[in-house]
Amino acid sequence: MKIVSGTYGGRPLKTLEGKTTRPTSDKVRGAMFNMIGPYFDGGRVLDLYAGSGGLSIEAVSRGMEQAVLVEKDRRAQGIIASNIQMTKESHKFQLLKMEAHQALSQLQGTFDLVFLDPPYAKEQIVADIEALAERDLLGEEVMVVCETDKAVDLPEEIACLGIWKEKIYGISKVTVYVR
Repeated sequence: MKIVSGTYGGRPLKTLEGKTTRPTSDKVRGAMFNMIGPYFDGGRVLDLYAGSGGLSIEAVSRGMEQAVLVEKDRRAQGIIASNIQMTKESHKFQLLKMEAHQALSQLQGTFDLVFLDPPYAKEQIVADIEALAERDLLGEEVMVVCETDKAVDLPEEIACLGIWKEKIYGISKVTVYVR
């Protein structure tokens, strides 16, 4: 796997061996960013289930200023730290080594882009978006990008957000919510 485009384009990404995380393939990541960007003029990104960190590193590569990555798995945290080092701009990244619900109670400020790819998708995505909205963590122009199995149907509206775009890539479905 590698960074698809932007400042870090072409640089390799390490991923975790085994089934504890499901890294988004380069192809799906590229298609996802073409759907939502493909480039950004600043902003903050939150990846609540960071895995290898590929999505938020790609977002910073494409113009986001800051990324907060949340990951509970110790081995995945090591991979993320290594991938952040590869950017040679580690000051743009903050890794929170904790469960997503713990991070949600500690986060401050607003985010312009949020990635949600939890292990048990539907109920968790609804709960996470509701918590983000309750805590005023969603910026005015926020995009919340949810990656699920293609069989998962998410609600039309969650909290203050509604579905803007939805596409299927192989076995994955990408759903984008906006205000």
